[in-house]
Amino acid sequence: MSIRQYRDQFIQKLSSLYGVEEAESFFYLILENQRQLKRLDLALQPELLFSEQEMEFWDEITSQLQLEIPIQYLLGTTHFYGLEFEVNNNVLIPRPETEELVEWIVQDHQSGLKTEKLNQENKNVNILDIGTGSGCIAISLAKNIPNATVFAIDVSPKALEIAKKNAEINQVSVTFLEKNILETDDLEQKFDIIVSNPPYVRNLEKEEIKKNVLEYEPHLALFVADDDALVFYSKIAQLAKKNLRPKGQLFFEINQYLGSEMIALLRELDFKNIELRKDIYGNDRMIYGEV
Repeated sequence: MSIRQYRDQFIQKLSSLYGVEEAESFFYLILENQRQLKRLDLALQPELLFSEQEMEFWDEITSQLQLEIPIQYLLGTTHFYGLEFEVNNNVLIPRPETEELVEWIVQDHQSGLKTEKLNQENKNVNILDIGTGSGCIAISLAKNIPNATVFAIDVSPKALEIAKKNAEINQVSVTFLEKNILETDDLEQKFDIIVSNPPYVRNLEKEEIKKNVLEYEPHLALFVADDDALVFYSKIAQLAKKNLRPKGQLFFEINQYLGSEMIALLRELDFKNIELRKDIYGNDRMIYGEV
């Protein structure tokens, strides 16, 4: 069968579930991953065919997509902040909103609007990513802040395996540590920047979560109890007060419904220059404070 014919069938099978545009984007993602062919290549070579073996693969991946298994897990890879990352069901799939958090830190560092206040005697910038998962934040910062010494913590050894692979793939040095942050009393060194995208989805919000996330992504990295939704933020902010250098910076990705609560938390701990930012969808998503 020609690839173009199969494409039409593929989109037809998945469009009721994902919509035509997303189903088509899936097709070209898989095509590039498997055959290194882009949309333009297929337009210029409409006679290209799938072998029987290829069609078996495509039929299987179509069936898995109909079960709403995330395409990133099926391909084993995704892109984040211009870099490639391996992913599996032991780590969350990196989100565009998290790219915005990384962009904030990178741009802030480059502009010097706040980082110029850091201890100038320290030539390196010590960065800690708490709850690193795939390593997307830590690795992106290591790649884009040349003078950074980056550390990353996660409670999951399986997540850390993936994160270490991703550091190798992207040719950066990150020190990964297995640690339960809720059981940590001191971070044992000083940092200029601490960043975290911890679990923040309350159980009461599960009905808003799509099936592909709820059934396949790790709940350990997603959910918190309804009556203690800021448990990770409170603990990390307390550690940051102890372990950030003077004028050190704390960045969080947050639950969109808890922006005012996060401002109150940071104020209570005497963080200064607190700033709440919205993501590209207009939701309260990121917050900043400095000691």
